[in-house]
Amino acid sequence: MEMDVLFFVLTLCVAGAVAGITAGLFGNGGGFVVVPALLAVFPFFTQASDQLIKVAIGTSLASIVVSSARSVQAHKKKNAVDFLILKDWAVWLVLGVLGGLYIASQARPQSLIIVFATGVLAYSVYFLFPKLFTLSPNALTMPTGPAKAGLASFLGGFSALLGIGGGTITVMTMVICNRTVHQAVATAAGVGFIIGLPGAIGFLLMGHDVSNLPFGTFGYINLPALLAISAASMITAPLGANWAHKLNEKNLKRMFGLYLVVVSISMYYKAF
Repeated sequence: MEMDVLFFVLTLCVAGAVAGITAGLFGNGGGFVVVPALLAVFPFFTQASDQLIKVAIGTSLASIVVSSARSVQAHKKKNAVDFLILKDWAVWLVLGVLGGLYIASQARPQSLIIVFATGVLAYSVYFLFPKLFTLSPNALTMPTGPAKAGLASFLGGFSALLGIGGGTITVMTMVICNRTVHQAVATAAGVGFIIGLPGAIGFLLMGHDVSNLPFGTFGYINLPALLAISAASMITAPLGANWAHKLNEKNLKRMFGLYLVVVSISMYYKAF
């Protein structure tokens, strides 16, 4: 039993450390690391397999609140966070999260994961081979009006379904709209916080009357896992943020492109 607990804690501390680094480096909240890690360790402690995906997603969203907040704090010192975008998108992000929470309570997300993995793989081409794209400096601007509302709402809903912070799509959008990778990564971390907070609260309430969940689970949030992941990510998120500002933009784009390929593969693996 003691070895099982040690395995649980060490695995999630490592996951939290990696999630913190990716949050600071790429602007995502670390959900692509946390959810697979939780799905790997939870079966050792419970037989409620049909509910584990929801516990993993809820706990991931809660951990994103911590890792994203630390990442924003670090990026803010570099004056890289565009708070105007965060303010402009906030309402639509939250509305999208509410929609995602409703869908999560009613449906299985496997088909959406496949669609998401395909989209991420396609977007990785832009970052890995930027010369294939010939955008002029003023070719695109950040979406406004209905386009902004639709994008932010979709981002919030999809992220709530998958337990992620929405940083990947945020960075893609901002870079394609001719923002620097550094500013995009920094602002995406703020998007993760806006998505993670209502998402975590929603999963907490959604699972309040569900039994046979892993020890220490409240609603669909596992407190021991959250503490282990958050403690590690709080230490490593500033490290990732510092790396993001030390690397040049060309190399950061390529690193992000490789990261998207890894994310896509992991999502396909999760779906099948």
